[in-house]
Amino acid sequence: MNLQNLENSIYKLVTETSTNLPKDVRRAIKKAKEAENAGTRAAMSLDTIANNIFMADDNVSPICQDTGLPTFKIKTPVGVNQIEIKEMIKKAIAQTTADAKLRPNAVDSLTGANSGDNLGEGVPVIKFEQWEKDYIEMKLILKGGGCENKNIQYSLPTELEGLGRAGRDLDGIRKCILHSVYQAQGQGCSAGFIGVGIGGDRSSGYDLAKEQLFRHVDDVNPNEDLAKLEEYVVKTANTFGIGTMGFGGEATLLGCKIGVMHRIPASFFVSVAYNCWAYRRMAVNINAETGEIMEWHYQDGEKISFEEEAKAETKQQGEVVKLTAPITEEKIRSLKVGDVVQISGRMYTGRDAIHHHLMSHDAPVDLDGQIIYHCGPVMAKDEDGNWTVKAAGPTTSIREEPYQGDIMKKFGIRAVMGKGGMGPKTLAALKEHGGVYLNAIGGAAQYYADCIKSVDGVDLLEFGIPEAMWHLGVEDFTAVVTMDSHGNSLHADVQKSSLEKLADHAERVF
Repeated sequence: MNLQNLENSIYKLVTETSTNLPKDVRRAIKKAKEAENAGTRAAMSLDTIANNIFMADDNVSPICQDTGLPTFKIKTPVGVNQIEIKEMIKKAIAQTTADAKLRPNAVDSLTGANSGDNLGEGVPVIKFEQWEKDYIEMKLILKGGGCENKNIQYSLPTELEGLGRAGRDLDGIRKCILHSVYQAQGQGCSAGFIGVGIGGDRSSGYDLAKEQLFRHVDDVNPNEDLAKLEEYVVKTANTFGIGTMGFGGEATLLGCKIGVMHRIPASFFVSVAYNCWAYRRMAVNINAETGEIMEWHYQDGEKISFEEEAKAETKQQGEVVKLTAPITEEKIRSLKVGDVVQISGRMYTGRDAIHHHLMSHDAPVDLDGQIIYHCGPVMAKDEDGNWTVKAAGPTTSIREEPYQGDIMKKFGIRAVMGKGGMGPKTLAALKEHGGVYLNAIGGAAQYYADCIKSVDGVDLLEFGIPEAMWHLGVEDFTAVVTMDSHGNSLHADVQKSSLEKLADHAERVF
């Protein structure tokens, strides 16, 4: 095999997966947009998502800043050298990372050190299987941490909040799948897709669930019972009112695919792999002799470009509040849940490592009245050695719940921004200190990168690019107030109302 051709083919596969959503996913998002009520926060979010999809495709840049853990599933003919394929994958991954098509996401679990090239122990994930065909099939999924953290596994029988007992039968499986959507709320960047694995052991069940995410959005399960269950789950989940980004609305789930395997009598697992709207999976057939791509998968049907949506002005809900840091407590306390804000001026990124650091160290900059953005951007250096932002959407904020309130009070921070909301400790601190939580649109990494006009500095770069504190100059950076200084939380309200709707489906259906 020509290994240079193979490396080039893998580079194309990684780039395409990161920057260009497949046709079937685009059509599902288009359908959700058409079903959403105009003028709502959910509609505004879907408009932003559509714009972001177009921009990522047009710029050949990551759809989402969290390019995830590259996971390859490969089928090879007998006699093909799998060791050589693995080496070419590693070379292609390192090069796409250097070219800012992937964010450096490989972190040593013991030291916290970022390898900088997406390579490390067990990374990328590469799984081989032999088959009798004469070409190589290579599948790739890029699944970010926000949605990966909302994966869930159930051991039947079990008791489920809102639904009661789930037994070892099809109806118990139904309850588990509905509960998996409820527990994700907006933290996994809804509206999402789920893959479900029934049976197996704990590891093979999750493998089966993730394998379902490679199925076509529009396919029909060959098992009649599972086909009915897939249709039922999507229809029912979209009555929960969780909506896009957890803002409420009509689109909570865009697809459900279920697989089944045998199990041992003592164990009955239902494993759910949750995937965000930025459903980045692609596959190619590769000539086993030349190493060149023969065919791309997911190419059937119409491709929705979203170019018209990108050109149209995104419709905001109600009046837009302009914010420029440093922000006064009086200004913050005038904001309420549901307000749409646009930020101009300076803000600072801060994720897990920064929050942990600030608990026991001074801040490298004066954060009084400032905004902390939960974001790990994709960064690149230009020809002059200056940093540029290639992708900069929000990360899931709940991870910072143990730190956030204390850090806000310690440094005088007035606003934190991320996605998915935060918990009661942060909400209490916002009320006491005078602060707000701003929810940006998860996955909209190109849209927000366009709002960042300058990179004015960086601190703590030793934590790695995603975890450093970047100083960003922004203009009209749009977000929604979802937790205010008066004790109100949209996230708590949606969770409560969706639990009530979930409970409506406790009675046996299957």
